[in-house]
Parts: sequence; C-alpha cells; structure tokens
Amino acid sequence: MSTVYSGLNHALREPLAAEAHSRPSMRLQAPECLTHLAVYAGEDAGATGGNAAAQHALLIALCGHFGVAGPAANARHYFHDFGHFRLKWECHTEFATYTFAERFDHGLLQAAAFQKMPVAYVPKKWLASLQGKTMVAAHLVLASMDSSVEDCAAEAPDVFEGVLLVGSHVLQGARVWTDFLIQSDGFSRFVVQDFGLREQEAGLLVQRVLEIETYRMMALLGLPHAQRAIPALNAIEGELAQLTSAMVDTDAAIADTLACALSDSTDVEQSLLRQITGLAARMEKLSLNNSYRFSASQAYVRLVHARIEEMREARIEGVPTLAEFMDRRLAPAMNTCASTAQRQEALAERIAHTNDLLRTRVGIVQEQQNRKILQSLNRRAEQQLRLQQAVEGLSVVAITYYLAGLLNYVGKAAKTAGWPVSPDLATGVLVPAIAAGVWLGLCRMRRKLHGT
Repeated sequence: MSTVYSGLNHALREPLAAEAHSRPSMRLQAPECLTHLAVYAGEDAGATGGNAAAQHALLIALCGHFGVAGPAANARHYFHDFGHFRLKWECHTEFATYTFAERFDHGLLQAAAFQKMPVAYVPKKWLASLQGKTMVAAHLVLASMDSSVEDCAAEAPDVFEGVLLVGSHVLQGARVWTDFLIQSDGFSRFVVQDFGLREQEAGLLVQRVLEIETYRMMALLGLPHAQRAIPALNAIEGELAQLTSAMVDTDAAIADTLACALSDSTDVEQSLLRQITGLAARMEKLSLNNSYRFSASQAYVRLVHARIEEMREARIEGVPTLAEFMDRRLAPAMNTCASTAQRQEALAERIAHTNDLLRTRVGIVQEQQNRKILQSLNRRAEQQLRLQQAVEGLSVVAITYYLAGLLNYVGKAAKTAGWPVSPDLATGVLVPAIAAGVWLGLCRMRRKLHGT
C-alpha cells in the first residue's frame, strides 16, 4: 500500500517536507570546542547562481584531502565524522558555513581550550583557498558550568581581548559570553556554559549563537553600500534641486521660447529633459546596485533578532545582554541602510515627478503650438475660400464674356444670312441669362465635388 500511496505524491512533496529537517543542529555535549567559518563567495557569484557550485567545490576539496566522499552536487547540507573532528556544512543563498567540532579535555580551562581548536586539523592549503572569502571565523567553547558568574567575569580578560563583555543567562540552563570582537588570532570567541541544558539543547543553543554571529556579519554587508550611496545621493539631490529651480526661474522665458524649443535641441526645455533623464538613469543604476543588498540586510537582521529571542535571555547583573548589544551596535548600521534605501526610493519618486511635470509643461506648450497651427490653417482655408469665391466670380465673368462673344458671332452670321436679327441687341439681352446659367453650372459642379 505504501508503494501505491507514494505514487500519488506531487513531485515537490518530499523535497518540501525535507526542507523542515534540512539543517539539523549538531549533537553536542559539554565539553566541546568548535570552529565556525562562514565563506562568502561574493555578490557576483550569488547573482549568477555560481555560489552553490563554488561552495561545493571547496567542500569536495576538503573531503578529498581526508579521502572522504563528498556530498552530491545538489546537496545543501552535509555532516561527517572525520575521527579527530566532526564537520557540519550548510550551503545558503550567499554563503556556506563550515562548523568543525571536537571534544576537549574537561580539565582544560576555557582560555587554554581556545588554544586547541579543531581548525588545527584543517589543511593549511585549503584554508589559504578561503583568502578574501571568509566573512565569519569564530571559536566557541561549550563547557560544563562549574564556576560562579563572578569567577567567569574574572576569567574573561584571559579569554577575551575586548573591554566590553556581553553575556546573559539563556534557555534557563546555560550562560553565553562574548565580546563580538575579532581577536588577535583572527577569530571571534564565544563561551557557552552548560549547567542544566536538556538533550539536544546544547546543539541548538550553539547553532543559534553561531547563526547570530553569521547573520550579524552578513547584515552588515549593506553598510558599505549605504556609505558609498550617500555621496551619490547627495550629488543627485543637489542636481535635482538646481534643475527644479531652473524650471521655476525660467518659466516666463520658456513660455515665450518653447515654440522653437520643440525643434531646437539646444533649447532650455530639451536641455532640462536630458538632464532629468540622465538623473533618472543614474538613480536607477544606484537602486539596482543597492536594492538587493539592502533587502538582504533587513532579512538577515530579522534573523538575528529571531535567534536572540529564541534563546530567552535573562540579564546577568552588570553585563549587557546580546539583545542590548545588537540594539546599540547593530541597529544604527541597519537604520543607516534602511534610511538610505528609503531615501533612494523617495529621490527616485521626486525625479519621476519632476520629469512628469516637465513633460506636462512641454505637452501643454505643444498643444498650444498645435492650436496655433490649426488656427493658421483655418485662416489659410478661409483665405483660400475667399480667393476661390473671387476666382469663381471672375470665372463667371470670363465664361459669360466668351459665350456672349460666340453668340454675337452667331448673330452676325445670321444677319448676314438675311435673318432679321440685331446681333448687338441679342447679345446684350442674353448676357444676364448666360451669366446666370454659368453661375448655376459652377454651383452645381461645386456641390458635386463636395458630395452635397
């Protein structure tokens, strides 16, 4: 029966159902030490879809060094126990994470544990291939809690080089300590102290802590874009203000000269249109370069806050919590990205409105010019009609003259033949009739030509 029902599945049912279980947390039990790397292939690789292929090639190279078969080409996650250490690999849209885990001697102090991290087993050649790609490099020690908060704070200077220590009680069974700084060895450091976590909670907590660091750094990728965009936005905004002022200041002059501006490419209105079109193109290019990065940063920062909320922090007296640190240190950068994105949208709308206004002005003047042309055509038509009527009147006279002359010749011929006819008298009498006939004939011809 199971075979029958499996045949009823939609092609996407099993992949979509498996998505909920695609990134399980590692099974960890204190004491453990972990090294976490987030490898960012770059925006170009992510935009062209080459991130997954590049990340997969890196993983295959690492597995090949240890003589281990790597995952399939379309795999998005991978886990393997290499003996000395365990590796968990996840491929995301823009980056991939490598988490190396190893159990350490319980007798080691936390400061000493950071000197023996599992990254030591990773080949140097492979690490060198990550040059310029590593966005996050972090060491984390998961230790059994056997000291008080005061003892932990006293040991902090030996573990963390930063002045500001951040920590909190989490999940009602652990403490998290960090300073969110890159230490002199190139790694940031985290300490998770387990004093009552249930099964699998340690793995979930470590995953959340490492995701907070990873998503925090990925969210901050938007800040350089915002910093580069601000001068460009200032320049575009200044040019738009000048163009708008020029439109206002030259309004009266434009009204007098716009008739020739439509045919002269160097005219004021055409120049303004070209400049505004150029601003719109620059604005569009800037938006295309930054919009994805800004939206990605907002998505990442939402994940950071979600992971912090999942840890259910409780304050350690005198120590800022992770949420407070993010509010003070991450929020300003994200606000800068958000305000820059909003400024881009607002400026693009203002340019579009200015462009529409100028085009409307040109359209109005075009209509005025067309109206003048139509009025000129009407006047010419009236003049042509009057001229036609005058020509018709002259035509009646001319035709009457020629017909009267012909009839006069006929009358003279009849008189010579002996008919009792006075040619001059007959011609004079017939001229009105001839003129009336010619006029009626021309009117009839005109009606036929006009279809009336």
